[in-house]
Amino acid sequence: MKEVTLLFLIKPDSREILLAMKKRGFGEGKFNGTGGKVEATETSKQATVREAKEEIGVDVSEDDLVEVADITFLFENKPDWSFHCIAYTTTHWEGEPSESEEMAPQWFSFDEIPYERMWVDDKYWLPQVLESKKLNAIFHFSEDANAVLSQKITDR
Repeated sequence: MKEVTLLFLIKPDSREILLAMKKRGFGEGKFNGTGGKVEATETSKQATVREAKEEIGVDVSEDDLVEVADITFLFENKPDWSFHCIAYTTTHWEGEPSESEEMAPQWFSFDEIPYERMWVDDKYWLPQVLESKKLNAIFHFSEDANAVLSQKITDR
């Protein structure tokens, strides 16, 4: 199972979250956090730092990453799509988020998150993370990844 990361930049004073539109590859056309595959020589936090720089041009410190969710994603009849994800938030970064070949970042109010343009599971767990909860979750997707067949979310 692939190991991946997700990172959400948060502006707590204005209650905004940075989401980025995936421009190519797996998840193309969906808003998500930044992140990606953890390389064999990296920790999850190291991969998160690298991906934030590559995808939206910001520098984050491992020390500022807050682990908020440990999620397993399973896909019906497509085990090679399945992955394990550690999701982080941070309120500290350097640089202004900017568009790359892979991602187009955009700020959203917590009240205006475009869940209809995101992965179908996000509406179940991301609001809890934004309420400062820490979670473990398992999502089982349909073969086309457009529906959640089952889910289990527990507090950490």
